[in-house]
Amino acid sequence: MLHITNGAPGASRPTSVHRNKLVIALALALVLSCAASVAGFSADCTAVRSSVLRLHVLANSDSEEDQALKLQVRDAVLAAGSDLFDGSTTVENAQARLEAQSAQLEAAAAAVIAENGCDYPISITFAKEYFSTRSYGDVTLPAGNYDALKVVIGEGAGQNWWCIMFPPLCLPAAQDSAAADAYFDGEAYQVVEHSPKYEPRFKIVEWFENWRASKR
Repeated sequence: MLHITNGAPGASRPTSVHRNKLVIALALALVLSCAASVAGFSADCTAVRSSVLRLHVLANSDSEEDQALKLQVRDAVLAAGSDLFDGSTTVENAQARLEAQSAQLEAAAAAVIAENGCDYPISITFAKEYFSTRSYGDVTLPAGNYDALKVVIGEGAGQNWWCIMFPPLCLPAAQDSAAADAYFDGEAYQVVEHSPKYEPRFKIVEWFENWRASKR
């Protein structure tokens, strides 16, 4: 009986083993490509964190009065510190100038508290704090540890409020993406500029930062 085969003499069809190896190789290449992309994005996120000073205000409690007071204290601190950013080009300059004026900031906050008939103590310090991924208008900041100006009113047991103090995106004169463009360079600006294509990477970075924080 005559047997007919396709292809050149000696050639054989790909076996399932060969196909599996090909699939594995392609999957590995895809994983490595994604890992490289996330690693690059993570490095850009690190650059963003080192360029930002955040404001974190903690209310005495969750009562309606204390929450309203929190916002008044926030406004007083921002107003007292607004001129400190003139000429500052880095987060280090902004932080140094704020540290030198911390007594002025505390006095402004204490005045607001007294005007509202309260006697809560006020504490303003600089701290390294963890923040989850947050969006402020057109700007998104990745999760991670940031330098923050921390304002604690009384017990500091109420809901908190936060924003970006430097670049001065908390300030009324600088609440648009153009302000962010002026302070973040290249890839860092591409990270903070809110874009749906980065959302999966933000989630991966946040998961990693949460995991790393849990190990401390």
